[in-house]
Amino acid sequence: MTNILITKADGEREPFDPRKLDISLSRAGASEASRSHIVARVQHELREGMRTEDIYAHAFDYLKDEGAPAVAARYSIKRAIFALGPSGFPFEQFLAEVLRAHGWRTRTGVALTGRCAPHEVDVLAEKNGKRVGIEAKFHNVAGGKTDIKDALYVKARYDDLAHAPESSSRVDEGWLVTNTRFTRNAIRYAQCSNLMLLGWDYPRNRNLLSMIEEMRVHPLTALTTLSDGEKRRLLDNNIVLCRSVQTSHLLEEYGVKPARIPQVIEEAKYLCAPFADASPAQFTHQAHAAA
Repeated sequence: MTNILITKADGEREPFDPRKLDISLSRAGASEASRSHIVARVQHELREGMRTEDIYAHAFDYLKDEGAPAVAARYSIKRAIFALGPSGFPFEQFLAEVLRAHGWRTRTGVALTGRCAPHEVDVLAEKNGKRVGIEAKFHNVAGGKTDIKDALYVKARYDDLAHAPESSSRVDEGWLVTNTRFTRNAIRYAQCSNLMLLGWDYPRNRNLLSMIEEMRVHPLTALTTLSDGEKRRLLDNNIVLCRSVQTSHLLEEYGVKPARIPQVIEEAKYLCAPFADASPAQFTHQAHAAA
């Protein structure tokens, strides 16, 4: 089974590794028994050239079938961020919230004037006397990569702002942040030019996923108890986090039926809670009771 080649989002092929699937399920909070069962089911259905997206979809459905919708929601974080689109604006807001949870003061869509030209900064973040301008590069498909052209552009933009005549427009650093991955050339250039890159799993020890998980700042699009229309209404009103939808009056305001509100709130609380405090079994029981 380990010799079967699967197709990654960028079209490359690699041998299927059940350990990777097990790790991702474990990170989402699935029990050992559930992980073992799901990995076995996926391996049984594995076919040569199967897409990683299809493997994910099978695992996600199995989690829901086993009565663990909140674990399924945690497992789907990467896809939930894709669902923030199609425009990149909600991702900029979400990124600002992630940084805010880590102690940064943030603003989005800030107009600054550099030495040579005016710029609109996606996210301006400040912490401990450091001022960072951030370019948020959003992709709404898994295979999208941020390449060297973006790195060159961001480096030039923030070099200009670093030398702005007015201190109110000056930044100390420029970052390029994406919800997917960077090309090798983009990484090579950034390392050489001292440009900070932050991707879904880059750098390995401190990346977008780890920052989301550490502070439990999950996008509301991860919630399985909200419809697509309900999520879109919330996003259109600048509400991007699960933790922001834990009050009944807000959910009622955006059209969620009262009978379903306790289910939504419980799932949101589970997603925001540390693993030690989270109780998938409790959520599952209440979700079935509300159904």
